[in-house]
Amino acid sequence: MELRYNSLAGLVRAATESGRQISELVLADQAKQMERDPKLLFQEMDRRLTVMDEAADEGVQPDLRSTSGLTGGSAYLLRIAAGSGNTLCGGVFTRALARALAVSELNAAMGRIVAAPTAGSCGILPAAVLTMLHDRGVARHNCVMSLFTASAVGMVIANNACLAGEQGGCQAECGSASAMAAAALVELAGGSPQMASHAVAIALKNVLGLVCDPVAGLVEIPCIKRNASGIANAFTAAELALAGVASAIPADEVIIAMKRIGDAMPAALRETSEGGLAATPTGRRLAAELFGL
Repeated sequence: MELRYNSLAGLVRAATESGRQISELVLADQAKQMERDPKLLFQEMDRRLTVMDEAADEGVQPDLRSTSGLTGGSAYLLRIAAGSGNTLCGGVFTRALARALAVSELNAAMGRIVAAPTAGSCGILPAAVLTMLHDRGVARHNCVMSLFTASAVGMVIANNACLAGEQGGCQAECGSASAMAAAALVELAGGSPQMASHAVAIALKNVLGLVCDPVAGLVEIPCIKRNASGIANAFTAAELALAGVASAIPADEVIIAMKRIGDAMPAALRETSEGGLAATPTGRRLAAELFGL
């Protein structure tokens, strides 16, 4: 059966009827469509997980700074805090935040990352999967497979809305990444495909209307810290869904709502740096200092 990536409900139904996880169906379907050996596709995804892992390690270095000099070092501070044993939400959660910051800060420093689904939101999905791998002891095979589930969620969003900040605001970038991560977390925690769908809906609902307002036009402020909030949102949505909390609005309808909200956003709030935080006195000052604007 060929999958259609235009409806999350359709993916959930196909997985439920077959008694398999979404990731298993997606891997088999993509192998068929691309006329590739499923083992080779799995190996390619495994290499992407390796890149994510390397980025999280490299991005936590204390001397890392972005090319602009505006950002860097936040992931290191979170990693130190996580190791202190004196955090509000516990070491696992704080390390997840650190990983999200690390990958995003490495991106700003022109390091190698995996766009998931974009460079601006590249820290969220890796933080989710790597935290389950390293802190919760989930098998690497399962972690790699969860990336296929996350990818399917991203394809559904792309086919019905968008993934770009200049088109739909940050809800389309960090919001989509958070929804993808939430679905991966549910699968890795043993949840059902329907639970994963509820997690996607909850994660997206939590960020509807989030604008894209990068200071000085750079993917740094506030983008990097939004990666941290994105992983926090993903864990929240997954935890709710795993506990049996359902979204009153189905995921597919939430995705359409996100598109309509993005379409209604003024251009000033869609990555033009003409509004939001970019238009604050400090935001304008930083831009002027960097580019003489």
